Amino acid sequence: MATALLLAGGFSTRYEAGDKAVASVAGVPMIRRVADRLAHAIDSLVINCRAEQEASLRSALAGYAHPIEYALDPVPDAGPVAGIETGLAPIAAEYTLVVACDMPFLDRELVEYLLETVPPREALVPVLDGWYQTTQAVYRTEPMETACARVRREESGRILDAVDRLDVAELSERALTERGWKPSFENVNTAAALEDATRRFEDDEQC
Repeated sequence: MATALLLAGGFSTRYEAGDKAVASVAGVPMIRRVADRLAHAIDSLVINCRAEQEASLRSALAGYAHPIEYALDPVPDAGPVAGIETGLAPIAAEYTLVVACDMPFLDRELVEYLLETVPPREALVPVLDGWYQTTQAVYRTEPMETACARVRREESGRILDAVDRLDVAELSERALTERGWKPSFENVNTAAALEDATRRFEDDEQC
């Protein structure tokens, strides 16, 4: 069984036009675009969000191909580490693909690769521009949940601090470049970025 966790609980402060998770990207809610790019490779989906988001996210994801569970933040927008910890808690699968909801160009082939080739370690994390791409990566569920809980209690609350506690295999930037996967990591944080994404989807039906 393959499970993905979609992180949607942030307050979208840079977007400044409501909840970017349900913002329209060429007529489709952004979170739906991301979820649809996962559908071919997973059996179930968990959405981490704030309680007040649940109704709008359910509407955006109505009729989805797989079961969806909503893991609600006990404290709103406590940061991505808290969101990952909350989202991983109900997941029984050994590994979980964690993806942010603001990455509408998520590459379907990359999703397959991450889920199918994860080594017998605690994480498979792409590296781009010298940085771990932590919200488009696969984690062994239990160790990552434990690492997030410890970091949230003891340290800065940064995802990188949690990942540093794991035995990580890296997916190199060279591999990302050779396979044409680098656009997968583009995110939409502002109204201008949303306009650009909309234009690109409208210009390319295969985007």
